[in-house]
Parts: sequence; C-alpha cells; structure tokens
Amino acid sequence: MGANLPDSSAIIFKVPVAEKKIYIREQQGYFQRLRRGLNIILVALFAGLPWISWQGEQAILFDVGAQTLRFFSWVLYPQDLMIFVLLFSLAAFALFYITKKYGRVWCGFTCPQTVWTLMFNWIERRVEGTNHQSRALDNQPWFIKKSAIKGLKHLVWIVTASLTAMVFMSYFYPAYQLYTEVMTLSAPALISGWVLFFAVCTYVNAGWIREKMCQHMCPYARFQSVMFDAGTKLVTYDKHRGESRGPRKRGSNKNELGDCVDCKLCVQVCPVGIDIRDGLQYECINCGLCVDACNQVMDTFQYARNLIHFKAMKPQKVWNGALVLYGLAILGMLIGIWVWAVTRVDFEVNVARDRQQLYREHYSGLVENTFRINVLNKSNHTATYYLSISGLPVATVTDLTIKHVKPGEKREAVVTVGSTPQLDEARQHFFFDIKSGESEQVLKREVIFIYPE
Repeated sequence: MGANLPDSSAIIFKVPVAEKKIYIREQQGYFQRLRRGLNIILVALFAGLPWISWQGEQAILFDVGAQTLRFFSWVLYPQDLMIFVLLFSLAAFALFYITKKYGRVWCGFTCPQTVWTLMFNWIERRVEGTNHQSRALDNQPWFIKKSAIKGLKHLVWIVTASLTAMVFMSYFYPAYQLYTEVMTLSAPALISGWVLFFAVCTYVNAGWIREKMCQHMCPYARFQSVMFDAGTKLVTYDKHRGESRGPRKRGSNKNELGDCVDCKLCVQVCPVGIDIRDGLQYECINCGLCVDACNQVMDTFQYARNLIHFKAMKPQKVWNGALVLYGLAILGMLIGIWVWAVTRVDFEVNVARDRQQLYREHYSGLVENTFRINVLNKSNHTATYYLSISGLPVATVTDLTIKHVKPGEKREAVVTVGSTPQLDEARQHFFFDIKSGESEQVLKREVIFIYPE
C-alpha cells in the first residue's frame, strides 16, 4: 500500500496549518497597554450602548420585524438604504487607508476576533496559570484536579460567551426586556435560539478556533497584502542587527553574535503563533506583542530597544497616490453622508394610479383620474400631511389631507382628480406636492393625467 502513496517531492503546494495548540504567553508593555485600553473602551461601548434611552425608548435598536433602525431621534427604513451604503463604503475606505499606512493594525488592536481571543486567553491564564503551566496541564492524564480546572475554565468561557450573545442580541431586541426574559427563562423560542446560536459562535471562535480564523477564514487576511508597499509600517525584525542569534548570559560578551538572544519570547506571545524573525508573513496581525516582549529582553541585557519594531522598508513618500485616492474617497463619503443628512425627508410617498380604470367621464363633463397615495411616516411623532396639485388645470379634487399618521405607520389615501377635457392632448404630466405639517418638508411626485382620446 505504501507504494501507492505520492512522492512528497511531487507536492507543489502545501498549506501551513499549525497542528498544535498555541499557548499565548501574557505580555506587558506599551502596545499591550494601548490595545487593552482600546479594548476596554470598545467593549464598554458595545455593552453599554443598548442601555441608553432616548425619548423613552432604546436609543439604538434594529427592529427586524418592523424593518427599522432606531438611532436616537432618527428612525431609518429600507428606503434609507443609501446611508448604509455610504457608511459601509466609508468604513471600507478608512480600513484601506489605515492598512496602506500601518498594515493590519485593525486586526491587532480592534478586531472583535482578536479582542475576544485575548479575552478568553486572559481567562485561561487566570484559571490554568502561565502558558507553560497550561501546556503541562494539557500533557497530564485526566484526574480530578485537571477536570476541575478545565471545567472551571470552560464554565467561565460559556458565561462570557452567553453574556456576549445577549449584548449582541440587545441591539435587535429591547435590552431590558431581553435580559429579564432570558434570566427568567421566559424569552420566546426565537430569541432564545438566536442567543444560543451567538453564544456557541463566540465560544467556538474565541475559545477553540482562535488564530485559525485570522489565518485561514478571514478574507481580509488574504487581500490585505496587496495594499502594502515599501512605505507601509509593519512589525519588522532587524535582521542585520539581530543576526547571528544565540543565547548568552547577562553582561557577557556577544562573541560576534547579534543582539537577538534567541529567547523565543516573540513567538510565545504571538496570538497567531508565527516567528517574526522569519520575515514578513501574511498571518501577522501587527499587534505589537512581539515588540513589547523583545524590548523587555533588550532592557534586561542592556541592549538598544526596537530590535523588533514598527518600521517601513523605505520612508513614506510625501506624495502617495494610493493614500491620496483613499483620502479623497473618504472625503467623498463624508460629504455624501452630510448631504444625505441635510436633505433627508422624514416621510416617504408613493403615488400609483388606480388599477380599476385609466379614467372616467363624469356627467358634469369633467374627466376624472383616481390615484392611490401611500404615505410612510419615518419620524418619531404623529404627523399630518397636506397635498396640493401643480401643473394641471384642476376643476375638482377630493380631500387632500392625510391626518394623524403615527410613527412608522403607512397610510393610504385615495384621491380623485377632475379636469376639463383637453382637445389637443391625451395625457398631461402634473405633480402631487405633499407637505408635512410638522417639519414643513415637501416631496414632489410626478404623475400623468389621462384624457379620452
């Protein structure tokens, strides 16, 4: 059977998959403090925003059933799709700009996958001890103490994942109601199912998959390298200064060795388990943990810092075409968002011709057309709308007031317009002008009046 196996020399492509678990060593330092501060702020915002009330209601709530997004005093509907396009485009170009200038710092400092992975690793270190103690524990046979330690770790992981899932769901279901119903086991089956689903996803992603998400599943990891150039600041090992590497005692002579003492701390603290000394690798998330670890060792041996540090291969150009284009795109998105906010109307109007008949001739000699006018109130208060007609010699028209439309309500009104017959035209364009009595905003809708031929 062995003769049928392919020769290893015939393999033309191999995916480097780490078979062993990565035991992330905890590290202190400048970049760790920076990331931890950012993570605390981001997690606090993530957990706290759903509890903010505005005018008696949850300030930020995506109501899937009503297909609305409440954002403080604004209520966004599917008709407001353009703002989502602009916001996502702004986020994309901002990410491209940062990637071009500083590499994958988004991944290393603010990506939820990294934040929760390091959070779960922090829990693991508190329960199991250091990375060496955790590895030793995994290598031991199962016994009561090991089972208790592992059980406690996974219990805390499950609680953290469940709280994360409830926080996430509180953006789609009122927070006070969600927590009360979940804690009292009275939540609807659909809500309980989604909380369970997101809890499992968080537990698996942050507790088990970890770095494999960054290495093999995240699409950003695959295309971000095309945005790098010689001016991009990346975590880099100074090979000329560090080689030849080798261990030594403090205060001893280097004996023609470089500054790298080959302690491998840069590998032990890396969340994705790479050795930065091997050169630029797409798995690197620019978290800076290896920089902190190396600087700590350099201080111990009284060597100069920044053997590993953020550095560009070449100085950044004063005029970088890609950065200018990204900057212009960001400016364009910001202008677009501002224009949208200034010109947004807090109601929608759709005018459709009655399908029963194109026109009818009244006994008085007038020609009548019937229209169905649908008004959607996108504001957060009850509104009255007034209709008027322009561009048509109108003889009669039915009631042109749509009263007391509640927030989020869609109201239909049937309007019959009568006009004197036109001998020279079979149809004529005119406008319905719909005005909000509260905001004084006006929408114009062009329609066609049809006469007998």
